[in-house]
Amino acid sequence: MISSLMLAALSLMVSPPAAPAVADPEAPRPNLVVIFTDDLGYGDLSCYGHPTIATPHLDRMAAEGQRWTQFYVGASVCTPSRTALMTGRLPIRSGMCSSQRRVLFPDSAGGLPASEITLAEALKDLGYATGMVGKWHLGHLPEYLPTNHGFDSYFGIPYSNDMDRLASSPEGRVAITEPEIEYFNVPLLQDTEILERPADQRTLTRRYTEQSVRFIRAQAEGNQPFFLYLAHTMPHVPLFRSEEFVDVSRRGLYGDVVEEIDWSVGQILDTIRVLGIAEETLVVFTSDNGPWLTYDQQGGSAGLLRNGKGSTWEGGMREPFLAWWPGTVPAGQVVPDLGATMDLLPTAVLLAGGEPPSDRVLDGVDLRPALLGTGPSPRDSMFYYRGTELYAVRLGPFKAHFITQEPYGRDTNRIEHDPPLLFHLEHDPSERFDISADHPEVLAAIQSLADEHRGSVEPVPNQLEPRIAAD
Repeated sequence: MISSLMLAALSLMVSPPAAPAVADPEAPRPNLVVIFTDDLGYGDLSCYGHPTIATPHLDRMAAEGQRWTQFYVGASVCTPSRTALMTGRLPIRSGMCSSQRRVLFPDSAGGLPASEITLAEALKDLGYATGMVGKWHLGHLPEYLPTNHGFDSYFGIPYSNDMDRLASSPEGRVAITEPEIEYFNVPLLQDTEILERPADQRTLTRRYTEQSVRFIRAQAEGNQPFFLYLAHTMPHVPLFRSEEFVDVSRRGLYGDVVEEIDWSVGQILDTIRVLGIAEETLVVFTSDNGPWLTYDQQGGSAGLLRNGKGSTWEGGMREPFLAWWPGTVPAGQVVPDLGATMDLLPTAVLLAGGEPPSDRVLDGVDLRPALLGTGPSPRDSMFYYRGTELYAVRLGPFKAHFITQEPYGRDTNRIEHDPPLLFHLEHDPSERFDISADHPEVLAAIQSLADEHRGSVEPVPNQLEPRIAAD
């Protein structure tokens, strides 16, 4: 197995990237719904093994579609992860990551550059109606909002729900762990206008769902293919849920919040079924990064994976991923292949009959073979960034850690490893047993892949570090 892995790695190093698959002019042009949660852990759904959080709608989605077990995001915190989803590119390529300011803040002057091609822009060019509902976090100034990045409409909050904290709120963690909506002056936007400030966070999941259902109905009535990006604010702390979901979960407040998201997924899927467009609609569900473990019981669980949000251990960047497309995506299939949110852009564009952008480096690959059950995923590697530094690389089942560091909020001691730590993730998904001494040839192949990757990264202006000038 290792000899085959080495040959594959060497072929990657000496061969040019494969050209995009030629799109079928008779492509099915499915509607696309991407449901993205915030800080949900790998172990937080009952279909991924949680014993006390009930997620019947997501469980049904998995039973009627695919459940992936080795699916990744582009970063372990919000802004860079969402950049990877929207662009099909690692955030280092667009300046949307930083080792100083890990995400965008209300005083940030930057955002997703206009030069980037988003999934919304690519599908809009192919005749799709595009709508975004929920948390954006790719720039709050007007030029960076969703309606300037390919979305026809936007309803949601521009950044994380714990931002814009008022000075009059309680000091320390109390405002987060015992929150009131008045503690956070987060705006709720319709396109570029503020509808409500502070947003009533108790109602966000419900209102996001209602807005999404309206969008789906409107496009179905107009018989136009559509792309809906529904990015839930929760279960990022501070945790809020509607009155109907107070104390419904055995898992407490965190479970209540996740179970309301599960209800929301049920509403979306039921709407699609009732409208008779299920066989024309691909729905995927995942999250932006792992659980915020430093918030104890108000944070989630990465299950058997190590660590969580903010780290490059598996718990920070491996996420639940469900895919549902009745009649096309095989029902009840568990997919152990590698996949990533960056793969959604090229995959969706090809399904829609287009071609992925060819004028820039794309880090996403075409997942159609694995998604449609016709072959394996072509993804065989993954790059794990913390800020602007490459901390780890996965090749096949092996993962090498060049640098390890605990997430913010805990011991942040940064350790460089020489030789790198090495784990076999299919034998040891919890990253407990370092096997670097046994496989120097694997480390050599991964090091060569890392060097090749670093050589493909061109310097660009950083978007997270500039701040709005004070008055």
